[in-house]
Amino acid sequence: MIAKKNVGRASPFLLVLLAFGFFVATYNLLILVMHKAGRSVVTGELNDPIISRPDGLSGGGGAKFHVALTATDAPYSKWQCRVMYYWYKKMKDVPGSDMGGFTRVLHSGNPDNLMEEIPTIVVDPLPEGLDRGYIVLNRPWAFVQWLEKATIEEEYILMAEPDHIFVNPLPNLAHGDHPAAFPFFYIKPADNEKIIRKYYPEDKGPVTNVDPIGNSPVIIKKSILEKIAPTWMNVSLRMKDDPETDKAFGWVLEMYGYAVASALHGVRHILRKDFMLQPPWDSEIGKKFIIHYTYGCDYNMKGELTYGKIGEWRFDKRSHLRGPPPRNLSLPPPGVPESVVRLVKAVNEASANIPNWDTQ
Repeated sequence: MIAKKNVGRASPFLLVLLAFGFFVATYNLLILVMHKAGRSVVTGELNDPIISRPDGLSGGGGAKFHVALTATDAPYSKWQCRVMYYWYKKMKDVPGSDMGGFTRVLHSGNPDNLMEEIPTIVVDPLPEGLDRGYIVLNRPWAFVQWLEKATIEEEYILMAEPDHIFVNPLPNLAHGDHPAAFPFFYIKPADNEKIIRKYYPEDKGPVTNVDPIGNSPVIIKKSILEKIAPTWMNVSLRMKDDPETDKAFGWVLEMYGYAVASALHGVRHILRKDFMLQPPWDSEIGKKFIIHYTYGCDYNMKGELTYGKIGEWRFDKRSHLRGPPPRNLSLPPPGVPESVVRLVKAVNEASANIPNWDTQ
């Protein structure tokens, strides 16, 4: 393991991991994480985080960013990673792209059978029981370890997820020290001020300083992420340990952890609604860059959405928990939005061109 000296005094807030004394005693790197989290970030405050990138800057040619994909070794995660990496390779060198290298950060603790297919670095999961069954808590811990041990040539990093598909060449949407992020409609710091204040005290500023984002997709300077990541991990662990917060935030708790950690370091994000689209709610691709297929797509044969009810035609990643979807999935019926059609075609193209799709 690679240790870094503490260059600032850890705040009492970040000493919360002492509550996990047993784990700290047996897992030395967690101690290093607490020390790193005390460092301050030299980023100015952005009064209005919503910035449109000028047209003249929208076509690549900016600083390259490294694509970092956190994942597990579960079959469900593997096939999504393979599709994602296929589309990364296809879009990487298209004019307008600022994509650099790629790393799958595998936080299962052991190598798997995709090591030769996808550039991968293996990191440890959290100590057993610490995630309380919420596997996403391993994401910030994975980034802490990866940033400690990896040599990353690019100045910027894109934090991505397995269920992302690049549909247009992605430029560097960040602006200097201000990262770029996608605003999620369900991340509402102001509506949860009572809970947010447990982790972002009033002397830090208004709760509106906490951006309505998660950690992905985010394009951010590597040097800034190195400062945010330990705090993100500590805040997320503390949130999970608080019953009120855990109940209120549920499956998006770690997203709130990143948003709060960023605010604690004075980092504001450029909010880019064009960063990503989410079928079936977003119907057109347009100039957006990433399809995020987290929602199930259910339709009747008239092309009408039947969300909440299994459709006569459907595509839902959760239908394929134990292995990849078959090659050549049926296309949606006429009338289904372009975004859903493009999603299925993208999965079909990847599965048709990836060797050993059904057996790997």
